[in-house]
Amino acid sequence: MEQRTEETLSPYRTFSRADWATLREDTPMTLTSDEVTRLRSLHDRLDIKEVEDIYLALSRLLSLYVAATQRLFRAQERFLGTEDVKMPFIIGVAGSVAVGKSTTARVLQALLARWPNVPKVDLITTDGFLYPNAILEREGLMEKKGFPESYDLPALLRFLTDVKAGRRPARAPVYSHLIYDVTPNQWIEVDRPDLLIVEGLNVLQTGRLPKDGKAIPFVSDFFDFSVYLDADEAVLKSWYVDRFLTLRGTAFRDPKSYFHRYSNLSDQEASETAASIWERINLVNLHENIIPTRQRADLILKKNANHAVEEVSLRRL
Repeated sequence: MEQRTEETLSPYRTFSRADWATLREDTPMTLTSDEVTRLRSLHDRLDIKEVEDIYLALSRLLSLYVAATQRLFRAQERFLGTEDVKMPFIIGVAGSVAVGKSTTARVLQALLARWPNVPKVDLITTDGFLYPNAILEREGLMEKKGFPESYDLPALLRFLTDVKAGRRPARAPVYSHLIYDVTPNQWIEVDRPDLLIVEGLNVLQTGRLPKDGKAIPFVSDFFDFSVYLDADEAVLKSWYVDRFLTLRGTAFRDPKSYFHRYSNLSDQEASETAASIWERINLVNLHENIIPTRQRADLILKKNANHAVEEVSLRRL
């Protein structure tokens, strides 16, 4: 009885992988196996089957959302008697470190850009809106990198305001994972896209409401649809450690890498170091700031240990 009550009260409708896959209907596959391989991130095991079962149905759903939003926008214009610039449809992608947000964001971008009407689809990550390391060090926040307080939230909100208002071009800072810092004087220009994907750890974060009731407090206020990537904590930790071990033998070997000091660690030392970083920083951020935002997403993709989505939860309207 208790389980039935929870299901009845849940704001989500949950689908098995097989049931969700049927919702693709006649949505065409527009990516090749080679393209899917190039889109996936380190240690993500995305393949063409995953795109067929999960992302084609999501692409179809998003096409319906975009069309409905455009109809509503035109209806409001008629009501107001205005002719505003068409607003872009913004999609947020959230979830833990190592869960596969970047892969999901890139796959969505590739699929959406190949819709029949060939929309302009841009993608940004919120990493560029992290405060530079010099500021984080001065404020004692280097151990809190990726936590909400480590981001220049006003700058991110100004960027999203410019995008929604159709100002051109809107500019987002660039982040380098090699030097582990914002790249000075480099920008990504977003020039009136039809769709914008915003990927980041804390994009569904709420924070405190402004006491004067005037400011727009949340990044997610700008989203028309949001996706949360989910996995069990033990699985996330194993993915993080595996990724660290791979980077130790690749990117970390570059003398310019912020993490170059880890490149000569033994397997055991590297595993212990990665596990320590996970427990001390990423797990704390997950518990305090990321998991609490999961129920704010429109869609939750639950992954198993093999990186495959095994369950999809869609928020009811």
